[in-house]
Amino acid sequence: MKRALRHSCLVAAAAFLIFYWVGNSFARGAIILPDAKVDEAHAATKTQETLVLAGGCFWGIQAVFEHVRGVTRATAGYSGGTVKSPSYEQVSSGDTGHAESVEVIYDPSQVTLGQLLKVFFAVAHDPTQLNRQGPDIGTQYRSAIFFETPDQQRIAQAYVGQLTEAKVFSRPIVTQVMPFKAFYRAEEYHQDYAVRNPDNLYILINDLPKVANLKKQFPDLYVKYR
Repeated sequence: MKRALRHSCLVAAAAFLIFYWVGNSFARGAIILPDAKVDEAHAATKTQETLVLAGGCFWGIQAVFEHVRGVTRATAGYSGGTVKSPSYEQVSSGDTGHAESVEVIYDPSQVTLGQLLKVFFAVAHDPTQLNRQGPDIGTQYRSAIFFETPDQQRIAQAYVGQLTEAKVFSRPIVTQVMPFKAFYRAEEYHQDYAVRNPDNLYILINDLPKVANLKKQFPDLYVKYR
């Protein structure tokens, strides 16, 4: 069964609406975070880097990063598992080890890794929810940063440590910082889902507020959908 049907049932429940809007700060407003103390310098010329992130349903993560200046492409897919070229149904079973992920292609002359991580932790998801994100439950919805280089590992671990020390969240950060192995593009109907389905209740409740918070908290990084 496609996610749209399952989510339609979830969002129809009043109990879910109460839980989400009252209990989840990411629906009510962005978290104010400090800039990363450890970061890469802006590149002198236009170039291309890749960052793979996981933080719940990939619809919302993709929607946020498609609005970030310097991001040239954000693709929904699967990473962190053991099965090659998994299907959505396989990943949804929780048996493949994959997380719903987004491959972010960005230009470090316009936006740094530290800035992308600040967006990720501030508005894209709640890094204190273990193996879930809002109404979505399972290891496939875990929070993770898949690093491809030692510099990515160093910057990601330093920022997690910085946020932990600053105690900006009321609960511990559970984000995994893991080596990147492979990224598999998700099925076409998952790509740009929030853009193509803005009236979907799941998108209205879970994902559009994230984009609105991005625009409000990061006006210098926000761009309209390309």
